[in-house]
Amino acid sequence: METLSPEVLDELRRGRATHERKIAVCASGAHLPAADRAEILSVLATDPDEAIAERAKEAILALPVEYFLEALHRQQATQPLFDYAAKNLAVKPAVCDALIENKDCDGDHLAPAARHFSTSNVQALMDDLERVSASPALTVALANTTSVTADQKHLLHELLSEANIDEAALAEAVAEAEPDAAKRQTLLQRLAKMTVSQRVQFAIKGGSEARRTLIRDSNKVVQRAVLQSPRLTDQEVEAFAAMTSLTDEILRLIANNRNFRKNYTVVRNLLNNPKTPLDVTLHMLPMINAIDLKRLCSNKNIPETLRTTAVKLHRQRQEFKK
Repeated sequence: METLSPEVLDELRRGRATHERKIAVCASGAHLPAADRAEILSVLATDPDEAIAERAKEAILALPVEYFLEALHRQQATQPLFDYAAKNLAVKPAVCDALIENKDCDGDHLAPAARHFSTSNVQALMDDLERVSASPALTVALANTTSVTADQKHLLHELLSEANIDEAALAEAVAEAEPDAAKRQTLLQRLAKMTVSQRVQFAIKGGSEARRTLIRDSNKVVQRAVLQSPRLTDQEVEAFAAMTSLTDEILRLIANNRNFRKNYTVVRNLLNNPKTPLDVTLHMLPMINAIDLKRLCSNKNIPETLRTTAVKLHRQRQEFKK
């Protein structure tokens, strides 16, 4: 049995190998590692030559799912592999996990598998709004899965919404985010023309002025996208944590993010923000240092329960020092 070189394997993955080579692979006439065989047969199953495609489809049925799992976990996996696995193997939870975990698998290839996704699968994708918002097919498929939660469904419906933007609120947000009048007008005009999905993409990929504006968007899914931006800075999160104009839901998301919580200023700002949910601030209270705890005790803007608890904690710490 022939052992194929890396160059020949690459030709097969690209569908450019000779007719004879393709036939040999379908007939097990070539020595291939398990993952390579699964991936290449996925490619050949869509070959323009119907005879080769039929042979590949027959051969692929005999492969164990483990071959596909290994291939799906590799970087630079081919799109035909994603397509085959999503359409034919997604009944296996491990296959759904592998498809979602591989960032090269775009939303359109994930859509056929969506009906098999668990609630945690859906949440993993909601934590990757860039991929979901880029694919209306995936958004629709996720919204129609039986495992989607009410909150997830609401966010997905927002993504699909064609509701008009609140121009007055948008103008106010832009005015605070961008001091330059000319840039402010340009940003306002640009945002006014965007759909919800486009604003999600802009929140993730845009600059700081976009994030400062869109954190106050009327759509929750856009607000969440801001917090998922890889360009988000510590200083921006600190500022968001102090903003009383944000919803309690967004403040809760900031508080529940482990990376954000590592920043002491974020913790302090959340505790001093009267809009932060009480259960969140009570949980975070022990994280604050002595100086800030003392200041919190006299902060009349925060809920009475939080201030009373802060006073008790301050007394306990004083007693412990004695």
